[in-house]
Amino acid sequence: MKKLWEKYSYAILLIILSCSLAFILSLRFNSNVEEKFVTIIVSEGDSLWEISNQYSDQHTYSNNEFVSWVKQHNKLEGDKIYPGDEITIPVNLEVGSLTEYASAAGE
Repeated sequence: MKKLWEKYSYAILLIILSCSLAFILSLRFNSNVEEKFVTIIVSEGDSLWEISNQYSDQHTYSNNEFVSWVKQHNKLEGDKIYPGDEITIPVNLEVGSLTEYASAAGE
């Protein structure tokens, strides 16, 4: 064991420090964005791509990722959605943003 430590001590310390730094940074830069879900009713002429564009300021996915997420979580077999369908979509809400809106209403 002593020979192993003498031979690889720098590498072992580097790995330990790297893992520690990665853990600390992941805690420090943890996003204050919480993913929520909204159920919407599909209107005539809607497509998943258009819905992704419509809600683009409320999610962090690319259009392809958004469409894939919606298809997977709503168990859609194809790209077609029909008027009257209810689908769940992901939206991001900043933690504390609801408090800001509530306090602004009281002004």
